[in-house]
Amino acid sequence: MKQLNDNDIVNMIGKDFLPDENSAKKSVRSELHLSTRIPKSNAPTPAHITIDFHNHTEEEAWQMLEQVATSGTRSATVITGASGILKTKFQQWAIESILSPYIISFEPINNGSFSVRFRKRK
Repeated sequence: MKQLNDNDIVNMIGKDFLPDENSAKKSVRSELHLSTRIPKSNAPTPAHITIDFHNHTEEEAWQMLEQVATSGTRSATVITGASGILKTKFQQWAIESILSPYIISFEPINNGSFSVRFRKRK
């Protein structure tokens, strides 16, 4: 999609128009009917999701867990791997981090995976 510049906007609206940032955007959006062309995402939150921490950094794993915990998903399978820092970190995060209020329970499935239940989002 082409990025509109000031000349494109002036050509669309007319020569007498001196665009400022907000009015130009509003005018272009209304001309193009963007609100009807780009549907709003009303996708339901999945009840269960699988998160795989393999090939992710500690920070990426934290962000993935935070996103799922706060999304309204009710349960997850978290794959940490049998060894490594992320297995230990996940257990610490579930017990003593700012995410612990979102986590009802977690239990090992096997040596490198956990079943996690999240609180219902209010």
